[in-house]
Amino acid sequence: MSGQEYIKYGGDTTCLEIRTRSDDIIIVDAGTGIRRLGNALIKEGRYQYNFLLTHGHWDHLMGFPYFKPLFLEHPEIRLHRGPFHKKFMETMFSKVMAPPNFPVRYSDLKAKIVYQEGKPEKFDIGSVTVVPIQLSHPNSGKGYKFIEDGKSFVFLTDNELGFVHPGGLQASQYTAFCQEADLLLHDAEYTPREYNLLMEWGHSSYEDVLELAFKAGVKRLGLFHLNQERTDAEVDEMVAACHRIIAERGETLDCFAVGADMTFEL
Repeated sequence: MSGQEYIKYGGDTTCLEIRTRSDDIIIVDAGTGIRRLGNALIKEGRYQYNFLLTHGHWDHLMGFPYFKPLFLEHPEIRLHRGPFHKKFMETMFSKVMAPPNFPVRYSDLKAKIVYQEGKPEKFDIGSVTVVPIQLSHPNSGKGYKFIEDGKSFVFLTDNELGFVHPGGLQASQYTAFCQEADLLLHDAEYTPREYNLLMEWGHSSYEDVLELAFKAGVKRLGLFHLNQERTDAEVDEMVAACHRIIAERGETLDCFAVGADMTFEL
């Protein structure tokens, strides 16, 4: 969404950038946020990137054709197939750019695209170990844990804790996966009232996410994949509700809503 009510948290769809100790750049998902990321990387003179996808829904792919490094000859883009089948990455991206969706075909991109074979359990990108996990979401998907120098970051977008979709896991398994994470970004699209009406749509209520964070003992929790129509003021109300629950439980969890251009250092 755009407009004055959405300035604080922004309206881009999912795209994360991770910088590692080994100076690798990892990009997770290609939502609309990847357009501004591409511009920033070119300005910085960085032309080698590693790509991961969580799943193939449109909001996580739709920014890919607007990633300007794709149209330059010197970038090298490593698409990590990771836990997905061998043709998943190229199939998803080529569909986004297939006529009549976009005037330039995937096969005509100038950048060097390299396909990195991944392992379903875990694999390394430079100094970071990447551990995938199944998401509970329609059509399935993958979440990831990134581990480096004893620190861990867990990213679970589009994950429904209150319902197990085909291929998904029980909430207790996500709790174990997130155990003592230094930073957890988790889908928190719904209020509890909304979730009662929209169960099985593939997203979580902030109360379920808080419970996961409490049980897992995570240090910082970012509420992610916020509903596209939720204004800045409504997001602030959601965060305030979380803070009330944290205080009532006597917890010390650092909880916030994730907005565009936020940065975190572990």
